[in-house]
Amino acid sequence: MTPTVTVITPVFNALQTLERTVASVRGQDFADWELLLSDDASTDGSAALADRLAAGDPRIRVLRCETNGGAARARNRALEAARGRYIAFLDADDEWVPHKLSRQVGFMQKTGAAFTYAGFWRVRDGRTRQVTVPASVSHAELLNGNVIGCLTAVYDSAALGRVPMPDLRMRQDYGLWLTLLRRTDRAHAVPEPLGWYHVRASSLSAGKLAATRATWRLYRDVEELSRLRAARCLFRHLSRRLFN
Repeated sequence: MTPTVTVITPVFNALQTLERTVASVRGQDFADWELLLSDDASTDGSAALADRLAAGDPRIRVLRCETNGGAARARNRALEAARGRYIAFLDADDEWVPHKLSRQVGFMQKTGAAFTYAGFWRVRDGRTRQVTVPASVSHAELLNGNVIGCLTAVYDSAALGRVPMPDLRMRQDYGLWLTLLRRTDRAHAVPEPLGWYHVRASSLSAGKLAATRATWRLYRDVEELSRLRAARCLFRHLSRRLFN
């Protein structure tokens, strides 16, 4: 049978968190989903754990990457195998609230929105803070700073097509949101937080310079902005992140 929603989860050395993430999908009050665990050549036992989790639920499938290619390639591999109309994303260390899919898919079916997102809670060093988001965002507005958390994004492939992420090691999700917003006027937010984003050590100061370089590359190589416009967008993007 064809599920309504495909949930795409890239997996790389996520042994400590994967079971929690999968449990948050299995705990949804909306049951018409499939979960694709796309293992990106893990070396810590994540692949074996994914197999065990899939063995207990026919809605879960495990995909294998022979060599590590990064989250974009792992997600795109899953996208090729996806059967659902609505494409949702959840990283292997994040979680959803139990009504995430029912609330978001219901919102999309009621409003006709082709691309949606929501607020979430950011968990860092044992502290939790709610991240609020604007009610909607356009392509031009999103260039000035990414307000769409990957764990909250859902798009309607019947309306927008099956759209892969750009092949970048970082900021590939931001690149996809910008691509989708070339196909629809605005993305719309469900007005409540729907998940927990767990900040990893690599997401903190050690990775900030690399993230800034990746954002610059996205603006220049994927969005093909001029140097001047890319610099303006990067300045606004970094200014926004100072307060988030």
